[in-house]
Amino acid sequence: MSFHPQMPYGEGWHKSERFIPEAGADFAFTPEHRAQLEELCTHYPPERRKSAVISALYMVQAQQGHITGNAMRHVAEVIGCTPADVEDVVTYYVMFFTKPVGTYVLQVCRTLSCALNGAEKVTAELCKHLHVKPNETTADGMFTVMEFECLGACDRAPVIMVNNEHWAECQGPGDVATLVDGLRAKGLASLNGCHLVKERA
Repeated sequence: MSFHPQMPYGEGWHKSERFIPEAGADFAFTPEHRAQLEELCTHYPPERRKSAVISALYMVQAQQGHITGNAMRHVAEVIGCTPADVEDVVTYYVMFFTKPVGTYVLQVCRTLSCALNGAEKVTAELCKHLHVKPNETTADGMFTVMEFECLGACDRAPVIMVNNEHWAECQGPGDVATLVDGLRAKGLASLNGCHLVKERA
């Protein structure tokens, strides 16, 4: 008799599916981004340059919209780490996109408070209004709809984050058209801002 569990070591076990990013076009930081990154790196000891990896990846997204394999290799070379180190960060954090996204990325929080307050219906209405499915981008390249795990504003549920920086709070399915039309007409200026910012004012 053995106390070790019997594992069915057959097909389907012990398979690893490693994320392989698209190489994309050749990538190098613009002189402005490179200078900005070099200045940022001066805030770390020389042996800790790779601590700037998240900022570097934000710069990649600002420059080309999403992060490709070639961009990861360039970041690794510039900050002094391996491409695998950069890839680990890209694939861990949800704010980095490995495929092209729209001008406005709408991420609907689906964690408990938002879920209980109808986030699923908000996502469905967004997709219906924009004629896309979750994780898809509109034909005009303006909007990408995604779901997100916890935006940290449970008392304002349901919440939508726009472009990793702006919050649209207390969003019901009936508010979706106003949100989208406002972004089309006035861009980010149409958003009323995060409650934390407003409460500090």
